[in-house]
Amino acid sequence: MADTASRTMIRTQGRKAYAAFGTRRAGTRHPLVAAVMVLPLAVLLLFVFGGWEAVSTQASSVGVMLGR
Repeated sequence: MADTASRTMIRTQGRKAYAAFGTRRAGTRHPLVAAVMVLPLAVLLLFVFGGWEAVSTQASSVGVMLGR
């Protein structure tokens, strides 16, 4: 806790280094653009780690709990 000034300086230097590579547009990204960026990786991870089975098992369990 006592050594916060040096951490702040390190973060500031990192931002300056990032700014040297190009300007970043201010504002937020549209949610659909963010989803399009993330979904391919999510699908790949689901296939690689067998997530489809886990998702279907969880959905089935939730459906049973809800009485459907």
